[in-house]
Amino acid sequence: MTDPTQDLLPEGLEDRLPQSAAAAARIEGAVMQVLRSYGYDRVRPPLVEFERSLASRMGGGSTRHMVRFTDPRSLRTLALRSDITVQVGRIAATGLADAPRPLRLCYAGQVMRILGVALDPRRENLQVGAELIGTDSVEAAAEVVELAIASLEAAGATGISVDFTLPDLVDTLADGPLPLSAEAREVVRRELDMKDAGGLVEAGGAAYLPLIHAAGPFPEAAARLSEIDSAGVLNSRIDALHIIAQRVEGRARLTFDPSEHHGFEYQSWFGFMIYADGVRGALGRGGTYRIGGSDEVATGFSLYPEELVEAAKAAEELGGGVFLPLGHDRAVAADFRAMGWRTVAALSDADDAATLGCSHVLDGGELRPL
Repeated sequence: MTDPTQDLLPEGLEDRLPQSAAAAARIEGAVMQVLRSYGYDRVRPPLVEFERSLASRMGGGSTRHMVRFTDPRSLRTLALRSDITVQVGRIAATGLADAPRPLRLCYAGQVMRILGVALDPRRENLQVGAELIGTDSVEAAAEVVELAIASLEAAGATGISVDFTLPDLVDTLADGPLPLSAEAREVVRRELDMKDAGGLVEAGGAAYLPLIHAAGPFPEAAARLSEIDSAGVLNSRIDALHIIAQRVEGRARLTFDPSEHHGFEYQSWFGFMIYADGVRGALGRGGTYRIGGSDEVATGFSLYPEELVEAAKAAEELGGGVFLPLGHDRAVAADFRAMGWRTVAALSDADDAATLGCSHVLDGGELRPL
């Protein structure tokens, strides 16, 4: 008796059927074309690396997402990548260590997590992104935000919005006008992420309460943060955000949540999330950081367009195609393919053009619409 479960896929994994696969390929291709046009060169790191190498360049908490197994050749532990960014950092620090800086690299590929999350059980994702290595200046941050927006525009996203944050905000204030111990900083960051006023006071962070209400549309939120920062320790960061905002003005809605830290544990002074209308959750994130292992500064972003693919796949056009009857002129068919037509050749008299989804039939040397 056939086992009815033998063809089930593991939880969090799925097949991409033709329309979904076509949407994914189109979106990836559109984004990569934009990245290339901005001067970013593509790299293709392997899907699997030694676990120790990947872990050494990742934050300690991130390694728990990796799927591990033993290499039968070396008997060392291997891991499926859960993030391509760290692999690009390794490439920059090794094979491209002597390349001129700033170094512009881009990538696209699948990543795998050992578990999904409650709101997104998917374990395999497409990750597409770019890294600007050797600088974390305001100009670099502005270029990366502009590039992320341009990438999503090319992919067909509409109603794009960008949410800025300052990942090192608590440390900057705690080192200056609002002192906190190292232990208290972690708790204050967590309570700010949760927007929990009571927990914030209990953690000794009463002075940080105004930050909970500083989030909102960028101009107003930046003004509120300036009012809170009476000592002026954030002036340079706020000025930098205004420069970035001017660079992308009119292309996206801009918001600002200065104390958001969840997901930005390894960014330095600047971070952002990017969203689009009709797509659940964030499509990507980016910011400034230091490459694990080499400590070189960098600015970059990663997009995870799976939800954009889901939103677009139903309307994805596969192309009608030209039906080639038995005995057709192969040279003429090749000419039509060279012009960009999709051809479907009959393999028997039973094959039917309409059933096979074709919009035209090759009749002699001419196309005849169905």
